[in-house]
Amino acid sequence: MSDPTDRLPPLNALRAFEAAARRLSFTQAAEELNVTPGAISQQIRQLEEYAGTPLFKRTGRSVLLTDAAQASLPLVRDAFERISEAGRIMQAPARKGRVMVSSAPSFAAKWLAPRLDGFHRDHEDVEAWISADMGLTDFTTADADFAIRYGRGNYDGLKSEKLMDETVLPVCSPALLDGPDAIRKPSDLRHHTLIHDESNENDPSCPDWASWLRARNVTDADGSRGPRFNQAILVIEAAAAGRGVALAKRAIAAADLASGRLVAPFADGSHLIDFGYWIVYPKGRHLTPDVRNFIKWLKAEATNSEVVGV
Repeated sequence: MSDPTDRLPPLNALRAFEAAARRLSFTQAAEELNVTPGAISQQIRQLEEYAGTPLFKRTGRSVLLTDAAQASLPLVRDAFERISEAGRIMQAPARKGRVMVSSAPSFAAKWLAPRLDGFHRDHEDVEAWISADMGLTDFTTADADFAIRYGRGNYDGLKSEKLMDETVLPVCSPALLDGPDAIRKPSDLRHHTLIHDESNENDPSCPDWASWLRARNVTDADGSRGPRFNQAILVIEAAAAGRGVALAKRAIAAADLASGRLVAPFADGSHLIDFGYWIVYPKGRHLTPDVRNFIKWLKAEATNSEVVGV
């Protein structure tokens, strides 16, 4: 007769535990798993009965992990990642000819989407599906082969491959290069509206308008004025519409610079920043030949996408 302590814990309860432990909230776990908070509580009680010990400390509306829960959580997450990966391998024949990529909306719309026709011309039997998401991809729940993230490349449990660096530079409509207040040098910006990128990526090395102007000894332009947008794509569209001069990310502005909707008025206006774009996926993930070919194509496009000022 087998030892009853060798039996597997209830898998649905483990899923509820993993979500609640990651979020430190039964309510948020319920929203993620599309069940009620009461169902989460019931699953947790079932798992605690199995374990013979409490897994959460209830403190008002929030919860904390006990030592037993804290020690077991990494193993539970790893187990679900392995189960998920096993499922992906089983589905490989059905997924043939399809690559699923998660990316931030601005990067997806302004850098990735304009280039996809080139990939499809060379790989007619492969479809690229792009999911534009503001939040970070959770590979335990998302149906994505890999994600493109903006940051320093350090992500727990994920393998990171550098796609490209990022620089910040002033861009504007070509119309602002003409007329009585034509932009010729940085000090001319005092006559123009400055557009600010307030997107949520927090890179301390990224200059704002005040520091960009200060580095170029411009003292008669107010770097704090002007409209602010919380997505890089809105910054680009405002600049292209002639609303002012934007301090923009090069990759997000690349397509509009290439088409002539935008110009970079200063040849020496670029500033290399610490953050860049990374291809990320779970360690140990099996990448199909279609996915590997797409990643190879992405890296080639990144190498060829350098933009210079006019």
